[in-house]
Amino acid sequence: MTNVVNVSTAVDGLALGETFTFDELVSAVQRRRGRPLRIVELAGITGRDGLCAVCFMKDGKDVILHAHSDSALHRQQFVLHELAHMILGHEFEDAPDAPDVLLPDIPPQTLRRLLRRQDLSTDQEVQAETLADHLAAGIRGSALHSSRYLEIFG
Repeated sequence: MTNVVNVSTAVDGLALGETFTFDELVSAVQRRRGRPLRIVELAGITGRDGLCAVCFMKDGKDVILHAHSDSALHRQQFVLHELAHMILGHEFEDAPDAPDVLLPDIPPQTLRRLLRRQDLSTDQEVQAETLADHLAAGIRGSALHSSRYLEIFG
């Protein structure tokens, strides 16, 4: 996908509404991109030291590798940031020779290099983080609507 989408219209283009689940978001991204998406947490790599996530294409599917975090919300933000890059049409690498992401033989130094956040002040990184925050709000809204929170606390 080479057309860059404006952050303010990105979610509208997915036709999810204002609130949605994480799974609904992933399905919408897969439909939009026309290929499956695989999301894999890498054991032994943590969000400390700036190691977060990376997305690439392999064998006709999109792949997101992300670091482990004890916080489910933090892990979700890693993935939402990468999903935002996809939604916004930011280019990322096709990695046909990348090893199978579930095999433990990826050298740790390679994983650290791939997952390290680089320059977070670029326009694309700011756009992706802004959209990731918006996506997180939509997911939180879905959780609130599916609970009795609003009934009880108004």
